[in-house]
Amino acid sequence: MSSRIGKLFGAGADRGTFLGLPRCEDISTLDAQIAILGVPVATPYRSLGLYAAEAPAAIRRGIAHMAGTRGHQDFDLGGPLLPDGVRAVDCGDLPGAYDDGPGNRALIAGAVRAVLDQDAVPVVLGGDDSVPIPLFQAYEDLGSYTVVQVDAHIDWRDEVDGERFGLSSPMRRASEMHWVDRIVQVGARGTGSARPADYQAALDFGAQIVTARQVHEHGIGPILDLVPQGADVLLTIDCDGLDPTIMPAVIAPAPGGLDYWQVVRLMQGIAAKARIAGFDLVEFMPERDPQGLAALTAARLVCNAIGLVARARPR
Repeated sequence: MSSRIGKLFGAGADRGTFLGLPRCEDISTLDAQIAILGVPVATPYRSLGLYAAEAPAAIRRGIAHMAGTRGHQDFDLGGPLLPDGVRAVDCGDLPGAYDDGPGNRALIAGAVRAVLDQDAVPVVLGGDDSVPIPLFQAYEDLGSYTVVQVDAHIDWRDEVDGERFGLSSPMRRASEMHWVDRIVQVGARGTGSARPADYQAALDFGAQIVTARQVHEHGIGPILDLVPQGADVLLTIDCDGLDPTIMPAVIAPAPGGLDYWQVVRLMQGIAAKARIAGFDLVEFMPERDPQGLAALTAARLVCNAIGLVARARPR
């Protein structure tokens, strides 16, 4: 059916890029304000393997049938995806090795920094949950940043089985980066790798943790109050931050997560008072999405990120 819809909307030949956007083979020649970058692997735990390596390709496939609609009215954004004069490109996927976390992280940080050096905003399709660590590292000495994380888990473990850069540690590592001056975490619920001492470490740092229950009871407004006016925001979305009824394709689904519109309203609210300086979406597991609906949901969040960045005032 999706192929028929693609023909109906004039998608044409599948470029293999996100929403049929132009491809950029060499970041050093980037001529766009927004650069999509697939990052299949950073530092997976050995016990999990490459559990999300196929995610970037699956997310691209999930919305490929809509490629012919880029210039149509997008009712989430109030206009076409890209306003006149704004260009977005897809830089493809970075290579990654299961047994070379340091090499993977260096490659990711270098690629993101290359995008930033071209005055573009990176939109990263992960990939395992540790991808945000090298993504954040790329922003060193470029200013001060607020991290906003949507996730069922707080990711404050110092290490797991000796690994300090794995999927349980992104926010702990972010807290050690002097260019990250605020961390706002949204959607925590149930249990995960965090122990009481890890939670206390987050509080001691000053992390603002808004549970999923608080979101459902009080809405998005109190979260936006935690984001400074005019801040540069690094927005990271772990797919398990969404409720498993709309996003089952994750490692550890937990009931009570955010719905699509809550996440979109959060993104829109951040863009209205601050600047999205970088975006990533991680922990999508294609094998748990046989119908492709979760991939479409993930892709639509990416579309919202692209559209909001495209509408932002110049830095």
